[in-house]
Amino acid sequence: MTSHYSGMELLPIAGNWGVGGSPQTLENIDPYTGESLTHMHLATTIDVDDAFAGAAEQQPAWAALPAQKRADVFHRAARIMEDRKDEIVDWLTREAGAIRARAEWEWMAVRAVMLEAASYPSRVSGRILPADLIPGKENRVYRRPLGTVAVISPWNFPMQLSNRSVAPALAVGNAVVLKPSSDTPVTGGLLLAKIYEEAGLPPGLLSVVVGKSSEIGDHLAAHPSAGLTSFTGSTAVGRHLAEQAPLQKMSLELGGNGPLVILEDAPIERAVSAAVFGSYFHQGQVCMATNRIIVDERLHAEFVERLRERVSALTCGDPSDPDTDIGPVINQKQFDAVLEKIDCARRQGADVFAAGSPCGPTGRVLPPHVIVGDNNVATASEEVFGPVATVIKATDDDHALAIANDTDYGLSSAVITADTERGVRFALRMEAGMTHVNDTTVNDEPNTAFGGEKNSGVGRFGGEWAISEFTTDHWISVQHTERTYAI
Repeated sequence: MTSHYSGMELLPIAGNWGVGGSPQTLENIDPYTGESLTHMHLATTIDVDDAFAGAAEQQPAWAALPAQKRADVFHRAARIMEDRKDEIVDWLTREAGAIRARAEWEWMAVRAVMLEAASYPSRVSGRILPADLIPGKENRVYRRPLGTVAVISPWNFPMQLSNRSVAPALAVGNAVVLKPSSDTPVTGGLLLAKIYEEAGLPPGLLSVVVGKSSEIGDHLAAHPSAGLTSFTGSTAVGRHLAEQAPLQKMSLELGGNGPLVILEDAPIERAVSAAVFGSYFHQGQVCMATNRIIVDERLHAEFVERLRERVSALTCGDPSDPDTDIGPVINQKQFDAVLEKIDCARRQGADVFAAGSPCGPTGRVLPPHVIVGDNNVATASEEVFGPVATVIKATDDDHALAIANDTDYGLSSAVITADTERGVRFALRMEAGMTHVNDTTVNDEPNTAFGGEKNSGVGRFGGEWAISEFTTDHWISVQHTERTYAI
């Protein structure tokens, strides 16, 4: 039997696992029980510099390896994921507060991205372009890695949202310096480092720096050795990082305010199922969550009642219990922010059709809420990032579309209708990077190529886009015959 990983209080920096250089420490807390999981010293800007220096030293040899050699690392990593499934799922449950089904989905997604990344080394291709004016000349466009990629990831899907950048960046020949959220340092970074190390990734190619964003975040994102910064998080922080390094190449997936539009011909049970999954999966702590449910007035009353019934039957409590549907909100700051938005919506005239008192040892298991209001109440106009859905009435398709698009965000969206092609026509008018038609398990494909519009981000993640994002063109012109030019 494979023994569990140890040393989760240490940071892998430039090929060595050691104590972070800061005297400040981080107590890593289980959001449900309040128990301490790990205790570690934080990284400093000097640690960040060391990580980039180590990456620069090791990256050229890694990029020069035959494609199959790099691919083998990811095949081995996927097998390690299988061998350590229970260990990984347990960490996701205890550190991220993920219910069992959610933790297993994330495990599956991380493994799937590893297998997809294994194909990337042999898919990086260039092209040959003829010259327009000069005989005997050709232009060769080579695709090469950027060098070192900085990755800053959030706490809500910590392992997947780190790995979806780490795996492809490494696969196409880069090194990576990863900063996971301080709420999820193990699942967001240290576990990945252990897995890739066990899979045979050469030391120094993946460093993990755990530290306060205010102290090392800007330094990491704007580091002169970073060929690209991949950031997933809030729009405010993403905009701040872009301002710190305006000439730096960045891929940013930022906030969302996802609308689910239910047209008047929608099958009511399918619509309710889509709403429950979209709004309450992982306590609504998903950037692509359904924040607003926009329902045609002919279905509105029935839909609200059916949703209230379904939501009231959800089980709240210990995320390690397989029967639990709703676990804890990640930390007290986020919990308080969710409650404030609910209270604000009430003051603005919204009605609360489903609610409940917080429970659990830390008091941060918030029962799912159903709020009925308009597009201006706080729970609709702002991203809630909690187990809250706001139902909004629309008079017809055009009104529903106007409500859906009336937001500064454009990450994910959805529509439910009995007529698939009608749904597609509606989806094409929605202002979002992704729209789901009649899908009750929104974005369940881990290798989805995805990005946002408006204030929801810049760049794309996954699929062929990942290869493009983490490599760059090198144009080389070749003259095959001797020529003399008159000046």
